[in-house]
Amino acid sequence: MRTLVVGSQALLIELDSADEVAALHAELLRRRDAGALGPVRDLVPAARTVLLDGVRDPAALGARIARWEVPPLTSGEGPLVTVPVRYDGPDLAEVARLWGVGPGEVPGIVGATLFRVAFCGFAPGFGYLTGLPERLHVPRRDTPRTAVPAGSLALAGEYAGVYPRSSPGGWQLIGSTDAVLWDPAREPAALVAPGVRVRFTEAGRD
Repeated sequence: MRTLVVGSQALLIELDSADEVAALHAELLRRRDAGALGPVRDLVPAARTVLLDGVRDPAALGARIARWEVPPLTSGEGPLVTVPVRYDGPDLAEVARLWGVGPGEVPGIVGATLFRVAFCGFAPGFGYLTGLPERLHVPRRDTPRTAVPAGSLALAGEYAGVYPRSSPGGWQLIGSTDAVLWDPAREPAALVAPGVRVRFTEAGRD
């Protein structure tokens, strides 16, 4: 863990893995909710960092956090969102080939995986989901698509994600969902947020 003061009221914490980011983010939320963190306006996790903004004394808080013993996350921590998916993506057969299975086995593999939102970005409502074991990581497409349909379930590297709106993208598309990932009229607007667990179920099946 490395702490860096990046502004008069901002502290950046660098970590070595997505699991460490998730564990520290959860611990920061617990301590903030318990009133033990002090004034912090925003907690923003990313791939290997957590940014704390609106901090009264970033250097002092960084020194405190560096001494913490942060417990690892358990699989049961965080709210759970279930997302029904149709496995009709144009890259389904290619992902199955990379995994060494038949296309019909992909829904079971994905459905048996408990994902967690590591961080959000790229587009409003887009969560970067971790949880796939390393043997199931797949590369991005050699040629990105100019338009990926909204609701597409996609994989790239260690991450899975659902496109909240149509946009260019180079991830492998394996399915689609009617779930609305971003709705400004909803509270909260985003269906998923950092720390939320996500389970994908096959649409039309119990």
